[in-house]
Amino acid sequence: MQETGLKAVHSPRQQRSPRIIGHRGAPSYRPEHTVASYELAIDLGADLVEPDVVVTRDGELVARHENELSRSTDVAHHPEFAGRRRTQEVDGEELTGWFSEDFTLAELRTLRAVERLPGMRPMNTAYDGRFGILTLAEVVEVARRRSTPEHPVRVQAELKCPSWFTAQGLPMTELVAAELRRLDAARADGSVVVMAFEQAALRELRDDLGSDGPRLVQLIEEEGIQDALVTPAGLREVSTYADGIAPHKGRILLHGADGGLVGVSDLITQAHRAGLTVEPWTLRPENVFLPSHLRRGGDPRGFGDAQTEARLLFALGVDSVITDAPETAHRARAELSAAAMAPVRPRV
Repeated sequence: MQETGLKAVHSPRQQRSPRIIGHRGAPSYRPEHTVASYELAIDLGADLVEPDVVVTRDGELVARHENELSRSTDVAHHPEFAGRRRTQEVDGEELTGWFSEDFTLAELRTLRAVERLPGMRPMNTAYDGRFGILTLAEVVEVARRRSTPEHPVRVQAELKCPSWFTAQGLPMTELVAAELRRLDAARADGSVVVMAFEQAALRELRDDLGSDGPRLVQLIEEEGIQDALVTPAGLREVSTYADGIAPHKGRILLHGADGGLVGVSDLITQAHRAGLTVEPWTLRPENVFLPSHLRRGGDPRGFGDAQTEARLLFALGVDSVITDAPETAHRARAELSAAAMAPVRPRV
């Protein structure tokens, strides 16, 4: 463990300014995975926007946090779909609701997006019903349309439950590879990055699309069965099929029982040694998601000091951050850039 008197970690891997990834767009301000959320994220400084991807009955790729639709759409208010409500187990979790794999894309087009966390983000409910469900291709189109030479924008797509979808007869990685080729986004310099928790899915994409295919990023949970991936040997293994890791931020910033910062891990250094970028998730501005020393006021829904959290991660040498509020990371990055360019005054 390093001391908490933190210094920047400099790596040959990080020769450019770190990137800001708008997690599901900018969901602290707009319902996630809507065109408004993605466009606002870009306006707030995101270099990439991050859709979660699930599959429809007819093999289309759409942007939803999960395949169960009732939390993020108005499907429960469509009487024509009442008979499709059911209970099933998805990746070990029993869920009841309406599922993407039971609907065609045309049917999903009749639904409208709603705020998924209305208790946490009540202001976002003002946008309920205004926006439809987007396909992966439409998210890519948003990024391409909003890109400029000064601010190119890409998409960093997360594949949700790929092995589960494949077991339902919807081979997700094959569908993704085909769609990337169709979108002319199947190259390392293309407009789409792909990430997943499942190693097998990333390996399949690497085998299918080749070593010069799109950037692949291994997602890593905060703790548990993926612990082996953050060892030096595990990181070397990841580097055989992926270009980066996206660990939970708690794998880097270590907090004590009281929520205070007690140190940082050496994960950034170890990953860079393995030739991997480091892209932690998810930075959120609401107090409930922040460590105790960065909370401001007593309202768990109120905004705390997420900018300091982002600034710390940038100073430690991460290559990107995944955030619900891109402007906080944008300000943090600007602060560090200004500090780096400031002239050093000689002591007299």
